[in-house]
Amino acid sequence: MALPERKAELWLAALIGPGLIFVPFTGSMALVIPAIGLLFVVFSFVFLFRIRTIETAAHEIAFALLAFLYIPFLLMHLLLLRQTLYGVQWLFVIMLIVMTNDTAAYYTGSAFGKRRLYLIVSPKKSIEGAIGGLFGSLGGTMLAKVTFFPQLTYGDAVVTAIIIGMVGQAGDLFESLLKRSFGVKDSGTLIPGHGGVLDRMDSILFAAPITYYYVLFFFKG
Repeated sequence: MALPERKAELWLAALIGPGLIFVPFTGSMALVIPAIGLLFVVFSFVFLFRIRTIETAAHEIAFALLAFLYIPFLLMHLLLLRQTLYGVQWLFVIMLIVMTNDTAAYYTGSAFGKRRLYLIVSPKKSIEGAIGGLFGSLGGTMLAKVTFFPQLTYGDAVVTAIIIGMVGQAGDLFESLLKRSFGVKDSGTLIPGHGGVLDRMDSILFAAPITYYYVLFFFKG
C-alpha cells in the first residue's frame, strides 16, 4: 500500500503522526488544531521541494497526510474517551459494539445475505448482514447495561448501538476501499489470517470520535 518512491516521506509521516495520539496527555486539547496545522505545513513544504512528477504530486501528498490523520487523529479519541467519566466502561462498550456487530453481521450475512451492501468496495458484505450486525450491537450495549455499566440508560444503549454500529461498519468499508484502491487483500501481515492490525481496528477508529462526542454532549451519566 506504500509508494516506494516516497519511502522517506512516508516513514516521516508514520513517525511524526503518532505524536497526535498523546496530545490528550498534555491536558490541553487546544493543541490539537495547531499540531495538525503544523504537520500539514511541514509536509506541504517537504513535497513542494521534493517534486517527483507534477502529475502524481497531489496523490502522494494526500497519501502522506492520510498517514497521520486517519489512524493517529482518530485513535487519539480513545484516550480522550478514557479521560471522561466512566471512560473505562465506554471503551469496553465500543469493543462490545464492534465485536458483536462483526459477529452478528458475519453469521446473518452467511445465512440470509442476498443483496450486496456495497459491491464495488466489499463484494461479500450484504444488507442483511449489516442489519444483523446492528442487532448484534444492540445486544452488546444491553449486555453492558446489565453487567458492568448500569449508568447507561436504555435510551443510550439503543442510540449508541445504532449510531456506533453503523459508523463502525462504515469504518470497515472505508478500510476496504483503501485496500482495493491499492490492489491489496490485507492491510498487513503482522497478524496472520486476520488481514493485518488495521483490519482489526478499522471499525474502532471510526467509532472512537463518535462515541467521545456523544459522551461529551449527550451522555448524562
